[in-house]
Amino acid sequence: MTNDVSVNSGRRKLVTAGFIIPFILVTSLFFLWGFAHSLLDVLNKHFQEILGITKAMSGWVQAALYGGYAVMAIPAGLIMSHIGYKKGIIMGLLIYATGAFLFYPAAEIQTFVFTLFCLFVIACGLTLLETAANPYSTVLGPKDTSEQRLNFSQSFNGLGWIIGPTVGGWFIFRGGEMAETNKFASMIMPYMIIGILVTLVAVMFIFTKLPEIHEGEHDSHGDKGKYSNLLKYSHFKFAVVAQFLYVAAQTGINSFFINYVTETMPQFSNEKAAYLLSLGFVFFMIGRFSGSVMMTWFKPNQMLALYAGINILTMLFVILGLGWLSLISIYITYFCMSIMFPTIFALGIKDLGSLTKKGSSLLVMMVAGGAVCPMLMGWIADVSNMALGFIVPMLCFVVILIFGLRGYKVRIQA
Repeated sequence: MTNDVSVNSGRRKLVTAGFIIPFILVTSLFFLWGFAHSLLDVLNKHFQEILGITKAMSGWVQAALYGGYAVMAIPAGLIMSHIGYKKGIIMGLLIYATGAFLFYPAAEIQTFVFTLFCLFVIACGLTLLETAANPYSTVLGPKDTSEQRLNFSQSFNGLGWIIGPTVGGWFIFRGGEMAETNKFASMIMPYMIIGILVTLVAVMFIFTKLPEIHEGEHDSHGDKGKYSNLLKYSHFKFAVVAQFLYVAAQTGINSFFINYVTETMPQFSNEKAAYLLSLGFVFFMIGRFSGSVMMTWFKPNQMLALYAGINILTMLFVILGLGWLSLISIYITYFCMSIMFPTIFALGIKDLGSLTKKGSSLLVMMVAGGAVCPMLMGWIADVSNMALGFIVPMLCFVVILIFGLRGYKVRIQA
């Protein structure tokens, strides 16, 4: 008789009874970084407008934040191994809040470079949060429901993605239009709200008792904490590639959604296109929740492969520039992208045992893929057209399809 909780006796159990409160708190973190990421897609277009920069140059907005993951990911894994999940989460929240509050002096300094620095600081905090929260969610219950549990937590990440563009569209685009002397001032309010909210969550974690999880309890291979030991896990190596390309695809689509809509459907303004982007994240969140439920009956790798195959087709419709049909295709893409990050993550760290924290940090490091795709898509858009730029995420989904069909299988090399 176990202490795990389930909806009914005929379904697989999701969360261990004693871990319900920690699971709720950790799940709240997913909302916070979803909100931070989705604001970038508004800033991308905003800087094109107020600074007159090219689409490729505006890709530095994503490069600053996602590049922070590349710099901080391995240190985050080492920090987590030494101080544990709880202290790592608190540290990440405080760094995140610091980066948000730096937007106040950024509005006075009024330079693109300092704004990128603020995003980089936020990224350092987010890297710690993701390095901790993703694996922590997977081990707060039975091993055989780890993918389902992480997809459920990531569903609240989708909620953050929905709210971010709406808040950004209201404060940044509308505020930017009203500001006559300082176009940077419209960024202050949304980031002050973020800073205060994140600080409050950090205080909650300080005063809440969290269990320390020892992943080695799930390990049968006896591996100890060297990064080099990860190289013998072929499924982990493939997951690293798949995760890099998934984040590249998602970030590229997010970054140029507003550009694509306003250029192919000129009846929409920047502000209205930002609201349409929020609707895309509604489909994203629905996909996360429904995916979590469907994994009760279907294997995660099979769903991953199916959704990647669908997205290859939807990207083709987007490239063809078919108006409303292409917009609907993007919404289908958001629905299918929903399960990809947590599913690749959970499949990638499966059976890593005591290497889980380090493996997690490397998978989080692959969020750096988001620094590459927007600049490449922006360059294609500058020399050709925005629709053609979507060939980049289409190619990314091809690799993810292969991972879902074959690459996910746990293989350990001697």
